[in-house]
Amino acid sequence: MWLVIRLIHDVHVALAKADRPSISVEFFPPKTDDGERNLFTNTLPELVKVNPAYCSVTYGAGGGTRDKTLGIVDRIQREFDLTTMMHLTCVNATRAQLREVVEEARGKGIRNILALRGDPPGGGPWTKTEGGFEYSRELVSFIRELGGFNIGTAGFPEGHLAQAAGKFVAWGFLAEKVRAGADFVITQLFFDNADYFAFRDHLVSRLGVTVPLIPGLMPVLSRNQTKKFTQMCGAKLPAPFLQRLEELGDDDAAVTEFGIEYCSRQVEELLREGAPGVHFYTLNKAHSTVRVMRNLSLA
Repeated sequence: MWLVIRLIHDVHVALAKADRPSISVEFFPPKTDDGERNLFTNTLPELVKVNPAYCSVTYGAGGGTRDKTLGIVDRIQREFDLTTMMHLTCVNATRAQLREVVEEARGKGIRNILALRGDPPGGGPWTKTEGGFEYSRELVSFIRELGGFNIGTAGFPEGHLAQAAGKFVAWGFLAEKVRAGADFVITQLFFDNADYFAFRDHLVSRLGVTVPLIPGLMPVLSRNQTKKFTQMCGAKLPAPFLQRLEELGDDDAAVTEFGIEYCSRQVEELLREGAPGVHFYTLNKAHSTVRVMRNLSLA
């Protein structure tokens, strides 16, 4: 079987010319065989029905899922003919090790990489690996020099937890990553669209960024899980949103329905106000993302 490997930049350009948003989805490598079986027999087939433009697969803390990430990306491309991007981080890796991963990806026909600094395993302080990179812009530049890849990177509409100088400094570093060779940006999850609009307007108007800035959204599934995720990444929960979560409590089915409704409204406004698309953090589940897409006739 001959595969047509598409670059995500080309996907974005084609969809923009057709006046259609880019809808993408993200998975993490399952820890168990049952989890991987569910991803390939249930989640992926359901999501493929609504025709996402591409998907991405995370790399795990400290690059702990390297082999699984490469294997899953390879398998998705072969079995579903879906453009797939692998994440790659600087954590616990030298330049030589990163080159090895990139070349292994090349050998598997992987052509799209999301270049990230990454978080150290265990949530401790960031420490540069001897012989590695301190900043994700160095990784972006490194992959660009190796050639043959489309490169995405991460943006933080509310600023980065590790950037004590504030969000405007973090946005300036993002502009440097774009200048280093990033072809597009996918944002950290957020629940207040005003944060994305301020982020976008500053990058475009003040910093001259012209690559697609794709908002990342997560249809919530449970109160406690949502609180945990937002604490880890620094995203705030708007007061009305948090109040409703507290009212619904541990009724996960009700929280899921609320998450679908809230995310649908977010997507509707984002696309109406010019966002080039949306990236869904699926948590390896299809139901909520599929419902949001169908609510807005995006399937």
